[in-house]
Amino acid sequence: MIYKVASPTELLAVTGWGIVDIRLVKKAYVWPFQKCTRVDLSPVNYTFEVQAMSSEKLPFILPAVFTIGPRVEDEEKVLLYAKLLSSHDKQSNHVNELVQGVIEGETRVLAASMSMEQIFKGTKEFKKEVFEKVQLELDQFGLVIYNANVKQLVDVPGHEYFSYLGQKTQMEAANQAKVDVAEAKMKGEVGAKLRDGQTKQNAAKIDAETRIVEMQREGEGDKERVRVKTDVEIFKYRKDAEVAEANAELAAKRAGWTQSAQLAEVEAAKAVELRSAELQSEVEQKNALTRKEKLKAELLSKASVEYDIKVQEANWELYKKLRAADAILYEKQKSAEGEKASADAALYARQQAAEADLYAKKKEAEGIMAIAEAQGASLNTLLKQLGGSYEALRDYIMLTNGSFLDIAKINSQAVQGLNPKISVWSTGSNNIHGGGNGAMKEIAGIYSMLPPLLQTVNEQTGMLPPPWLGKLTEPGSSAPE
Repeated sequence: MIYKVASPTELLAVTGWGIVDIRLVKKAYVWPFQKCTRVDLSPVNYTFEVQAMSSEKLPFILPAVFTIGPRVEDEEKVLLYAKLLSSHDKQSNHVNELVQGVIEGETRVLAASMSMEQIFKGTKEFKKEVFEKVQLELDQFGLVIYNANVKQLVDVPGHEYFSYLGQKTQMEAANQAKVDVAEAKMKGEVGAKLRDGQTKQNAAKIDAETRIVEMQREGEGDKERVRVKTDVEIFKYRKDAEVAEANAELAAKRAGWTQSAQLAEVEAAKAVELRSAELQSEVEQKNALTRKEKLKAELLSKASVEYDIKVQEANWELYKKLRAADAILYEKQKSAEGEKASADAALYARQQAAEADLYAKKKEAEGIMAIAEAQGASLNTLLKQLGGSYEALRDYIMLTNGSFLDIAKINSQAVQGLNPKISVWSTGSNNIHGGGNGAMKEIAGIYSMLPPLLQTVNEQTGMLPPPWLGKLTEPGSSAPE
């Protein structure tokens, strides 16, 4: 078991035992029969120079830089990327060719439907179209375009469209500049005269307005001075009235305060006398209660002490009995719990063994089914590739499994140890005894064939011909007797 942790820009793709497909996590324990692969989620820049052709058959080069990476916010897309591309380095030729093929294909198709003028003037729209179409193709690999930067269009060597277009633009700009200079010079001279006249008109207008404003300000200043003077007089009268009213209120309040002080002095003296009488009465009551309680305590103290002693003895006997009962009950509970735990452990062990056996049989059945499905798919594919010929499929399977070699070995073992003798003979010339023909010729041929045939049979099997047919001669003789 190994504990692995991914970096901030990575995920761990764990497969193997106990996992149905792929599990993507940031950290995990990797158990035996499991495999862990790091999936890099950081985007990568891909720089291409796409050669395309417009609808007017004008070739051009489109330099572009695409920033592409996995779509990390979509778990299904990340899982798809981990399945298809995580085994390859993002800078490898495989990924580069994949991304370049998608971008070049979509760019060429889009450029072929647009004129050169549309592509050149509508670079923003062209970039947006390329971005959307390429993104649709990359979705099936779980990739997303983070940024697409389409640079300035460049001429293909041998085709100077943009060069000529630039020269045309420069000439038009130079001519327009000359026109603008002349027009600016004319506007400057006319504008100078116009500004001079407007300056004089505005100066006279401002002088008149200034005099009017000065007269208005002077009248407003006089009015404001009169208003302020009047407000000051009114404020003085109001303050004098408020002072007189405050003095009257103060005199009335002083009289009330004097009366209240005298009443408070009288009430305080009477309250002191009343409180003194109440305290004297309370002291006498307390003395009587004290004497009563003292007598009661002397009479009841002895009885209370005896009662407490008996209560404590009874409580101690009850406590001992309760403790003994609790000990017996606790012992019985623990014994029952131990028996229950033993039974639970035995039941759990049997359950685990049964589940392990069931899981092993289930996995064995799944493996057999997977092998059968894979073999069936492979045979269907081979049959399609061989044009539906079952004989060709049979021969291919026998060649793959080595059946022909096994047949050859069996046949070779069947004849192993044999020592055959092969005899070759010839009946000689067709001219026998003067070159006769007809039936005698055929009979002579058969008769000339018998000696070597009988000799061969004897050598192969050890059998001798019947005496009436002939007798074999010793080696070196030419014919039987």
